[in-house]
Amino acid sequence: MRKNRGRTGRKRRRKQFSNLPSNGDTGRGLMTTKTFQAGELIISLPEKCLLTTGTVLSSYLGENIAKWKPPISPLIALCTFLIAEKYAGEQSVWKPYLDVLPKTYKCPVCLEQEVVRLLPEPLRRKAQEQRTVVQELYTSSKTFFSSLQSLFTENVETVFNYDALKWAWCTINTRTVYMKHSQRECFSREPDVYALAPYLDLLNHSPNVQVKAAFNEQTRCYEIRTDSHCRRHEELFISYGPHDNQRLLLEYGFVAINNPQSAVYVSADILLKHLFSTDKQRNMKLSILKDHNLLENLTFGRDGPSWRLLTVLKLLCLGADEFTYWKKVLLGDIISARNEERSLNIAAKICFSLIEETQHILHQTSQMKKDKVNLENQLALVEVLRLEDLTILQTSAEILYNLHTAIT
Repeated sequence: MRKNRGRTGRKRRRKQFSNLPSNGDTGRGLMTTKTFQAGELIISLPEKCLLTTGTVLSSYLGENIAKWKPPISPLIALCTFLIAEKYAGEQSVWKPYLDVLPKTYKCPVCLEQEVVRLLPEPLRRKAQEQRTVVQELYTSSKTFFSSLQSLFTENVETVFNYDALKWAWCTINTRTVYMKHSQRECFSREPDVYALAPYLDLLNHSPNVQVKAAFNEQTRCYEIRTDSHCRRHEELFISYGPHDNQRLLLEYGFVAINNPQSAVYVSADILLKHLFSTDKQRNMKLSILKDHNLLENLTFGRDGPSWRLLTVLKLLCLGADEFTYWKKVLLGDIISARNEERSLNIAAKICFSLIEETQHILHQTSQMKKDKVNLENQLALVEVLRLEDLTILQTSAEILYNLHTAIT
């Protein structure tokens, strides 16, 4: 048991809020009890209800944090408090809030490696980076955790283990609102912009809403204003911003069905597989694209291949007699009918290749759900993501067919 008790703090990303009819699958949520007009204040959460580094410093951990050198980061301070309060159980004044937090998360750092391998390549790479960040954070914080032994009767290695830190990190990464705090000498120079807002955790996400949400310095409250009319007895939703499903899964551990921001990414490796190996100007073309930062964020979306992807393919498909016009390609000019047709053909080949890969992964995921029941929830997340990708790719294939037909 913990020897002393105190109060806590935590962080969350800037979010936006509005009203949409409930689809019945959102679980807990908040419903309006009256009608709201556009621009009207719908939620005002007093500063004393927010969990920040300020509340951490005023707790039983404050003295230890203040004298520790080198200073720990605001993030570690919040993680430490969450772990300690969760471990305190019934003794924690924050128990009602801690009880409604997820026991486990579905951010990539929490997924089994065999599940991570089923993710699209760009997301798979970022998932590994996320795992490395959390592992290094834990390793670098173990000495500080050891300094807290006098506050606990239990061994701190039991309290502050890797799984506990992973849970706390995910809680902060997925659930904090943006709130800038003044720099304190007891913390490292990393930005202190975190605040956990317990009441706001009841609001569900939708990618189709917009609102104004921020901390009001005059009222000292975190306030949310709707940008539209809200009818009585409708559920209120929040938006984490215009993120595609890969970003939502990476940062928040979920996928939004029918997300208008969703996209399927084309990595440089996939691009290279479909280039003409005999093209003597290939390396020069790739160098140009790299210099102009055009080899990243190449996507297929619900409206087909992105302008960026088509532009890259048009440059790569320039014939030897057309290469001097590469600057015009970057400006969006049409070089020739031959170049247009070749770039659309390559785009179609890439699209169909991704469709085939996605269908293969879906089949593999379906089989794993039968064989590994303990991973069913994680696999279901991959399945939803891949099904969304398949819809996008099939739509893009149809659009590419129509574009090709129009020029031939």
